[in-house]
Amino acid sequence: MLLSSLTPPQLFRLYESGQIERTQLHEAMASHARRLIGEMEEEYRNPIAATLERMRNRLAAARLVRRHGEPLLREVLSALAEVPDFPPALLLWNARHPDVPLHCFQRVSHPPVFRLLKLETVVSDAWVTVEYGARGDDRIRERIALRRDRRGLFIWHSRRPLL
Repeated sequence: MLLSSLTPPQLFRLYESGQIERTQLHEAMASHARRLIGEMEEEYRNPIAATLERMRNRLAAARLVRRHGEPLLREVLSALAEVPDFPPALLLWNARHPDVPLHCFQRVSHPPVFRLLKLETVVSDAWVTVEYGARGDDRIRERIALRRDRRGLFIWHSRRPLL
């Protein structure tokens, strides 16, 4: 198991259950911090591209909020963060936190790209079409089904690739 591919909440669950040591937790969290610092340095080196990407992300997030509402979007994004072997989980793990703006979870054109293309919901089910990956032809599209558990929270049910 590659610890740097797990989200911070998943790492803490492993640590609290005794499956990893404190030093492993610290190394994995340091890896996450280095990744964030690298992105900040990249934005600093190219502020115009960073500003354009931020504007695109805000526009995409505002469109989703108008269609579906912020609480539902946060719930869906946090459920997607728990999907096993889902690379965008590293971007989505703190979606439940209301102090983090929703546009932070959209990556319209800057790699790694993550876009929520379509969201359909009924009372206890949701179907999400997402696109993620590098630029161009390397992007992956998937349709992910979510179901509400007995506590009323969305959890991952199934996923399938789209062509």
